[in-house]
Amino acid sequence: MPNIVVIGAGVSGLTSAYLLSKEKNNKITVVAKHMPGDYDIEYASPWAGANVLPRWERQTWPEMKRLATEVPEAGIHLLKSRVYRREKDLEKLRRGGHSYDGLFMENPWYGSLFDDFRELPKDELPQGIASGCEFGSVCINTALYLPWLLGKCRANGVVFRRGQLKHVSEAAAMSRTGTSADIVINTTGLMASRLGGVMDQNLYPVRGQIVVVRNEAPYMLTTSGTDDGDEEVFYLMMRAAGGGTILGGTYQQGQWESQPDPNIAMRIMRRAVEMMPELSDGKGVQGLDIIRHGVGLRPARKGGVRIEKEKIGDTWVVHNYGHAGWGYQGSYGCAEGVVELVREILNKPKL
Repeated sequence: MPNIVVIGAGVSGLTSAYLLSKEKNNKITVVAKHMPGDYDIEYASPWAGANVLPRWERQTWPEMKRLATEVPEAGIHLLKSRVYRREKDLEKLRRGGHSYDGLFMENPWYGSLFDDFRELPKDELPQGIASGCEFGSVCINTALYLPWLLGKCRANGVVFRRGQLKHVSEAAAMSRTGTSADIVINTTGLMASRLGGVMDQNLYPVRGQIVVVRNEAPYMLTTSGTDDGDEEVFYLMMRAAGGGTILGGTYQQGQWESQPDPNIAMRIMRRAVEMMPELSDGKGVQGLDIIRHGVGLRPARKGGVRIEKEKIGDTWVVHNYGHAGWGYQGSYGCAEGVVELVREILNKPKL
C-alpha cells in the first residue's frame, strides 16, 4: 500500500491530501506546523479572499462551481465578478507590465471559460474606466472551507499530525504507519525557502494587507491599478456564509512585515467606498463596519509554481508550491498534477 506523507496543511496541502486519499489503498499522513483554525504569518491560506479569477481554472473551476451549487457546507457561494481596466493603466497593460498577468487583458482567453462572460458596455462603466468585463465566479469563506477539506480528508482515513520539520527527509519517518513513507508531498509554500533539502531561493513573499468588514457587497470587483502606487491594488469580495467582505489590498514583493499598516488600511477602505459607494450606503469610510485587519504573505516564486518530482536522498518528493496569490483558484488543477506525479513514481520499477 502506498505510504505518503504530505507536509503542509494549507489549501494546496489539504487538496493534495484529499485527492490522494481518493486513490485506492493510499495511506496518507499530513504533517504541519499550522492547521486550519490557526492564524500565523507563515500560514497563508486563512488570509486569502478567496475567489476564483482566471488562471488554472480550466481544471479547478468546474469543481469549485460544483461545490458552490451542491455542497453548501464547503463555504463557497456563487458571486458575480467585475474586472475593470482603468484608462490610466492601458499602456502598462498592453506592455504586459502587471502583477496579475492576463487578468486585465483585452479580449481575454478566459472569456470562453465562463458561460456568462460578457464585456461591459460603456454605459455600465464608471468614470475613468476604459473597459471591463463581468462573469459568474465564486467566493470562498476560508474559515469554513479549510476545515471542510480537512474533514473530507479524515473521512477518507487521512491522519493529521503537528510537526515542525527542519529537513524534508524527516517527514518520511512521520507516517501514520510507523514505517518510512514511500513519497513525501512538499506543500510548504513560502517556508520551502527554509526547508532543508529544498531551500528554494526562488521563493519570495508578496505581502497582502486586507481589511475585513461586515458590510455586504453585491458583486466582486477588481481594478487594473490604483493611484496609490504599484504596490497597492484594489479588490473587493464577499465571502460565503457570513464570512465578511474582504477589502484589499497590497502586492508588496519581498516584504515580510506581519503587522497591518494603518495608513495603508485607510487607503484600502477609501478606495473601496469610492469604487463601490453602496458598500457603505453612501456614508464613506465611516460607514464601514470593521471586523479585523489582516496581513498574509503570498508564496511567490521566480519561474512560477513548482509541481515536479525529485529524489532527495532516499526519498521521493513531489513539490507543489509557489502559487503566489492563486493557491485556491489553482488548487484542484495543481493537486491533480501531484496525483499524476505520484502515479509515475509508484509505477517505476524498484532498483
